Amino acid sequence: MRQYLYLHGFASSPQSKKAQALKARFQEQGISLEIPDLNQGDFTHLTLSRQIQQVRDRILAQPDPTILIGSSLGGLTAAWVAEQPALNGRIEKMVLLAPAFQFLAQWLPQLDPDQLDDWRTTGTMPVYHYTEQQTLPLHYAFVEDAQQYQDDALRTEIPTLILHGLYDDTISIEASRAYAALRPWVRLVELPSDHALVEVEADLWQHIWDFL
Repeated sequence: MRQYLYLHGFASSPQSKKAQALKARFQEQGISLEIPDLNQGDFTHLTLSRQIQQVRDRILAQPDPTILIGSSLGGLTAAWVAEQPALNGRIEKMVLLAPAFQFLAQWLPQLDPDQLDDWRTTGTMPVYHYTEQQTLPLHYAFVEDAQQYQDDALRTEIPTLILHGLYDDTISIEASRAYAALRPWVRLVELPSDHALVEVEADLWQHIWDFL
């Protein structure tokens, strides 16, 4: 029996509106959508490597094939999970929602230069966590860790659907266009929405269900 995993985005949680909306849609089809908490109770020390390891271990802990669905940073995490040699043949398909390709190049320029320097110097930066509804410190190791992951190394041929909003000002749709252009096993669907993809939820689900 397949395992369906949803990986939430940065400064989010399993309780996000998108995660819960998809969980409800899958329940209507009699399918359990599992949503691990990538914060692990310690958002301050979050890294992409830690997320990859968490999801890798979860997949290895059971014998069934996995369908991976990832949103934003969760989408980038899914792509890197698929690169893990131990998971060869274990992931059947991936659905990536506004995946955070070119993550640091897209995100860091949005920060004030003084803010970035202060983050590097002091070691932490306050980040608003949407689910916690409060500002939490994030260690600079988050950036240092992410620097080792280059999108060009993502080459595992797994059938992949990308759904990305045309008006996304968090992660530009150009990042997904560039990614899909070089990978014939990837299909990109462009939607009239922003990063949240909230107002196209019905279309989002239809594309996902048709693909799966």
